[in-house]
Amino acid sequence: MAIRHLRTAFASQYQPGQPARLQAGEAFAEPGGDYESLHKQMKRLFNSKPGKKYGRFSDEIGECPFSSWLKDYLEDKQSFGSMTDRLFGQWQELLNGCQEEFQGHLMIVHEALADSEVVYLLILESDSALRFDGNQTLDATDVLSLSRLNLAVRIELDDWRSDNSAENYLTLVHGRGTGEPGELFIRLAGFTNQVDVEKETVTFLDAVEAFAKSSEPEKAGEVRSKAYEFCKEQHALGEPVEIEALSGYLDESEPQRFKEFASKTTELPESGVLHPDHRKVKKLVRIAGSGGGMSVSFSSDLVNQAVYYDRDQDALTITRLPKALREQLQRYLETREE
Repeated sequence: MAIRHLRTAFASQYQPGQPARLQAGEAFAEPGGDYESLHKQMKRLFNSKPGKKYGRFSDEIGECPFSSWLKDYLEDKQSFGSMTDRLFGQWQELLNGCQEEFQGHLMIVHEALADSEVVYLLILESDSALRFDGNQTLDATDVLSLSRLNLAVRIELDDWRSDNSAENYLTLVHGRGTGEPGELFIRLAGFTNQVDVEKETVTFLDAVEAFAKSSEPEKAGEVRSKAYEFCKEQHALGEPVEIEALSGYLDESEPQRFKEFASKTTELPESGVLHPDHRKVKKLVRIAGSGGGMSVSFSSDLVNQAVYYDRDQDALTITRLPKALREQLQRYLETREE
């Protein structure tokens, strides 16, 4: 990982209706060291966030000029410092009209990877911490949070600048509870949603389930498990699921078999890429449900092996109980008997 350029600005809006304050830092070229470590941690949080959205830059350049400024910077028509001056100025202007309190560090990072380039916009939050000052008096201070990331966007520069201009080169983290500042951040980035994650999750599940059922019975469970593992690994990397890559992963001897099957049985996007919600994809390998004071979850492989469902009686029989559960039941019954 190598950061080409990085810059931060602290913005605050403590009195809605009053001008927001913004203090910009120095524009760094290849800062290395602690900045690399901080960015690495933020990337880890970014990749692990569930419910990310995928899209592209808005065509409304007048309202969302960031893409135009970024393009000029990448084409050496303006410096990184000039581009971020404009970006920070717009962020302050947006916060001027914000009716909710806000404070946070806006960080922009231009990163060069081994085979691609990306730009991140991130809002870094703070945690309160206690320390003893020079007079050994307890004092409260703010430190950067290394465990929270609720607003961030990643721009895949190669996809954006490609001739065919891929439709989903932006990945957005938009956490719950970010309120109006969260909506303003989306405007700042110029993000517009193009992917129906819910629909693509259903497409992914339908394709894998149909393929599993078409396989030999003893291999159906393996197909579901491998599909889930592949999806989980892609999520950890912060990447979508490429159907061709998944096809090769499911069957190395016939790497095109799943892709051809899925193309005939489901409506795949022309890009051959899906953005399934990995939390819902877990249905491939686990059966779970809760309600009426009960919560049950078990591996789908255990059906008709250690877990048996009687449809007529609507009853579930579980054998080979987990040790911890068995011990809890025994202690509970013993207590009741006493």
